[in-house]
Amino acid sequence: MRQVVAGIAQEYKPEDLVGTQVVVVVNLEPAKLFGVKSQAMLLAADVNGKAVLLRPEENVEPGTMVR
Repeated sequence: MRQVVAGIAQEYKPEDLVGTQVVVVVNLEPAKLFGVKSQAMLLAADVNGKAVLLRPEENVEPGTMVR
């Protein structure tokens, strides 16, 4: 289990993400974001200033490598 901090609150409500698969990079050094330690990075594209989460098209097992 890892704590992930991402600046997506303006675009997504936490309850809307429950059960949603997202792409996370975990082989990074922890960083402090918004004053909170983040242990991974959630991948999102910047579309005209809006964060758009990158999500698998098909259901994949947690821990599957990204390539």
